[in-house]
Amino acid sequence: MHPYPHTYIASAAAQSKGPVAVTSPKLSSFATAPPPEFDGPGGVWSPETLLCASIADCFILTFRGVSRAARFEWLQLECRVEGVLERVDQSSQFTRYTTFARLRLPAGSDAAKARELLERAEHGCLIANSLRGTRMLEMEVLLASPVGAPAQV
Repeated sequence: MHPYPHTYIASAAAQSKGPVAVTSPKLSSFATAPPPEFDGPGGVWSPETLLCASIADCFILTFRGVSRAARFEWLQLECRVEGVLERVDQSSQFTRYTTFARLRLPAGSDAAKARELLERAEHGCLIANSLRGTRMLEMEVLLASPVGAPAQV
């Protein structure tokens, strides 16, 4: 890891109507628009969905780091984040984030250790730590059976 501080750069540009072009040096650009809840077209990334995606992405990357440090083997992690936007003191803000994690482990793995590492990843996610709003983690840990079919723990 590089020493702190880290600086990240993103830019956006748009005409008076139509999509917003989001760019960052050395990365592919993409288009965003308001979500349907704000009369947007739908089917396009919005700032709101990008925020939730950033939390989910950060959670998985943080879990990779904590599981690698713990020398903990796992097969697959799926993560979904639901953010709730509400009106608070005459402004809109996200008030709650719920992270739903489904972790698949090899047969014979320590499910309790997996839950502990998922909790550690949730607490260590720098994106989520930078936001207001309450956070919840719901997790499901699945162990692969010897024949390969997952069994819930």
